[in-house]
Amino acid sequence: MSEKLRNVLFVCTGNSARSIMAEGILNTLGKGRFRAWSAGSQPKGSVHPLALDVLDRLGMNQSDFSSKSWNEFAQPGAPEMAFVFTVCDNAAGEVCPVWPGQPVSAHWGVHDPAAVEGSEDRKRQAFNDVAQILKRRIELMLSLPSPSLDALSLQSQLNAIGKV
Repeated sequence: MSEKLRNVLFVCTGNSARSIMAEGILNTLGKGRFRAWSAGSQPKGSVHPLALDVLDRLGMNQSDFSSKSWNEFAQPGAPEMAFVFTVCDNAAGEVCPVWPGQPVSAHWGVHDPAAVEGSEDRKRQAFNDVAQILKRRIELMLSLPSPSLDALSLQSQLNAIGKV
């Protein structure tokens, strides 16, 4: 029996670092079970080079990333998400679009490595630290058995019914 592929969207304000790294990590570690994307409420328009560098050093694909608006994923014909994770505090406080399919959402906030000042080594360390936090959270999510993921989706739908 093949497992159902679940779509995941990681959102942040600028979609240039944290959400990009989470997308790359999940697409590598969750291959066959999950398909990840990332987007931002106010995309910067480019991916931070240190985010790509971290993915490369982790042995993960670091091509085909772009900084894009989360509105792309709220349009008709967009992939239906099973999960939406905010990875920055700003995006968690913003009014998000209505995502098709009423995905389960959670806040996985981590500090912004792009905001770190100082030496190049200090900046690289900040990106490494954030990537490791995201990787660990993704590994924990991947360790959940499939029936638990279905129960989470059901819980979300029941919560939505209660708000009607």
